[in-house]
Amino acid sequence: MEKIVGLDLGSVTCGVSVSDLMGIIATGVTTIRFEPDDYDTCLQEVVKVLKENNSRTVVLGLPKHMNGDVGIRGDVSIEFKEKLEAQGIKVILWDERLTTVSAQRMLIGADVSRKKRKKVIDKMAAVTILQDYLDSVR
Repeated sequence: MEKIVGLDLGSVTCGVSVSDLMGIIATGVTTIRFEPDDYDTCLQEVVKVLKENNSRTVVLGLPKHMNGDVGIRGDVSIEFKEKLEAQGIKVILWDERLTTVSAQRMLIGADVSRKKRKKVIDKMAAVTILQDYLDSVR
């Protein structure tokens, strides 16, 4: 098996998580920061993470509205998926509705300060996206 990388793509950050080799547990790795809408820089950093982890598979969060429609942010994720696929990377789009809310609740439950939550929320959302996917395929 290979490690799988989970991504929570935003307009200036991208939370990154990685699975274990067995595909059971997702762990937060980093938050990539980039200039607003500079997805080419983000792509370069994601490719580095993939190489470091010997991975060719990404689970990318797909933001949807609560009614299931894909909006502007979802379109950005779909375009990012296409850029990754052009690099020979397998990309699985994963419905990320409420993952940031879930990550926020988890951090609040762990009594993490607001300042620290802001620094790790994207990474934790990426963990939630990847863990949800891993749980669904087991």
